[in-house]
Amino acid sequence: MTSLKEILNFNEFFVAHKQYEPYITTKYPDKRIVILTCMDTRLVELLPKAMNFRNGDVKIVKSAGAIVNHPFGGIMRSLLVGVYALQADEVYVIGHYDCGMSAVDPDHVLDSMRERGVAQETLDIISYSGVDLREWLRGFGDVTTSVLKSVELVRQHPLMPKGIPVHGLVIDPNTGRLDLIQDGSEFL
Repeated sequence: MTSLKEILNFNEFFVAHKQYEPYITTKYPDKRIVILTCMDTRLVELLPKAMNFRNGDVKIVKSAGAIVNHPFGGIMRSLLVGVYALQADEVYVIGHYDCGMSAVDPDHVLDSMRERGVAQETLDIISYSGVDLREWLRGFGDVTTSVLKSVELVRQHPLMPKGIPVHGLVIDPNTGRLDLIQDGSEFL
């Protein structure tokens, strides 16, 4: 049985037995916060628990490394929607120690793409169109610097309201300890 079949079988039971009821909430974050964090599996439950958040308290946007790598990409759009359409009035960028993006080797990822069937011709076309795939796939060396870079991009974004604090933190994925990197309130 594939993972999909297992998931759908469980979901049928979940819905039939109304196990969703404890999670019912609105689309608006009760604590009026939108968080950008990493997609690391260790943070799925740990991050909200470490911050004392329950289902419905916050909006969580996830990307590899908690990186905003384009001012008009999907991550930034999600943060802006969180603020303008979903009533968030604080933004948190939360990276984590021991992040896989700090060790990503773009050449290894490109080799893996080729091994899994992406034709060299396709990679060449993308490069020819002006995308530097090695740079696009590159991670970061220091999580603190990366968080500060994303915080600055969000705070300085021309569409982000000036009264919104953009905080930067780093979480320990083993203990849940949060280290404050930048208090966004200091820039208001």
